[in-house]
Amino acid sequence: MVGCAPKLEDVEAPIENPQQFSNSGNRDLPDTWWTSFDDPALHSIIERSLENNLSLAANQQGFLAAMAVVKREKSFLIPDISAEARSGISRPEPDFAGGENTQIGLSASYEVDLWGRIRAGIEAEEYRAQASYYDYQAAAISISAETALTYYRLVAARQQLQLAENQIQTNEEITRLIRARFTGGQIRAVDILRQEQLLQNTREQKVIYETDIEILKNQLALLLAKPAQNELMVKTDSFPRLPELPQTGLPLELVRRRPDVKQAYNLVLAADRDMAVAIRNKYPRLSLNLQGQARSNNFNNIFNDWAYTLSGNLFAPLITGGRLKAEVSRTEAVKEQVLLQYGQTVLTSFREVEDALIREEKQKERIQILEDRLELSQKTIRQLRTEFLNGLSEYLDVLLALGEQQQLQRDLITARQNLIEIRISLYRALAGGLELEEVEEPQFN
Repeated sequence: MVGCAPKLEDVEAPIENPQQFSNSGNRDLPDTWWTSFDDPALHSIIERSLENNLSLAANQQGFLAAMAVVKREKSFLIPDISAEARSGISRPEPDFAGGENTQIGLSASYEVDLWGRIRAGIEAEEYRAQASYYDYQAAAISISAETALTYYRLVAARQQLQLAENQIQTNEEITRLIRARFTGGQIRAVDILRQEQLLQNTREQKVIYETDIEILKNQLALLLAKPAQNELMVKTDSFPRLPELPQTGLPLELVRRRPDVKQAYNLVLAADRDMAVAIRNKYPRLSLNLQGQARSNNFNNIFNDWAYTLSGNLFAPLITGGRLKAEVSRTEAVKEQVLLQYGQTVLTSFREVEDALIREEKQKERIQILEDRLELSQKTIRQLRTEFLNGLSEYLDVLLALGEQQQLQRDLITARQNLIEIRISLYRALAGGLELEEVEEPQFN
């Protein structure tokens, strides 16, 4: 439990920190992580999304609102000054009430921050503003990652569509070929039907990929704050060469770098300051009030005579029915809650890095297996075709091998797409805060 006076200088997450990650590269990861792919089209589209995305703009306004709250709380350290003017007409003059028909007054009130209650409240809002800034940075990283994922999914869908069109052409040629052989009595009718099924399957795949392309275009338009059905220029039809594995660093460095972790950390500090405010609300308060007033029968003499009053008020809560004590207990529980949430955020950040490292290593192995299987499938088809033409094997064997080959081709594109997505998730897990021109990190004393 934190006392009423000192504030937390350091917060330790209630977890056991790992010493290092399971794997690491040697390449430094820039804050603009997407430049690692060396894809100018991707770079351009992410820059546009960061400039135009409405959700990110909403996060920015949330940060500005938090900064306004800090300014509001700081105003309580300055005396409140107000002015009052009253004017009336009375005849005859002087009247029975003393003839005072014009009044002007000034008043000032100020609460002496004896126990630091006001400053603790200011510090709480400063930490929340800092957390809001890191939330904005985390949102920017999420938007950039979502844009990259959608972009490369669109590239994969276009590759799949081109593959489907090639497979349709191949299957149509084979269908014409076996129909010609059927007329010569060299093939059964059921083989034609099976080939037609394979042809229709590839046509169905084409429709699926055409649908995916249009939906992904709409998703990309949304990220760029454009209405759906806007034609987006996505020129790239191939995946980039996977960059060298980035340097992961130590887990403690990740905690200091990731904006979502820093956000959770600042929320813990804010909760601690809220608790300090609740504790200090139980202590007496001292306020000073200064009033000055001028009265006159006419405007010419209004400023000649002034009356001043200076008073001090000491307010001390005596019996509150346990309300103030309950508020202390509530803020203490909230502080413990956000501390545990901070620990969970740290653990999640560690897991995301480890998951991405493991998945990338295994995905590379899977791609190699798929490439080997596809090569063997192609050799198998060539051999079966030769045997079929020589009457040594049934066409069903050729058909099954052809279907497997075409499925492997589709699986390989999907696997390469997944590898890119895994690397994006690793970059996202390792990314530090993006320094955007629109918003600067707040600096508080």
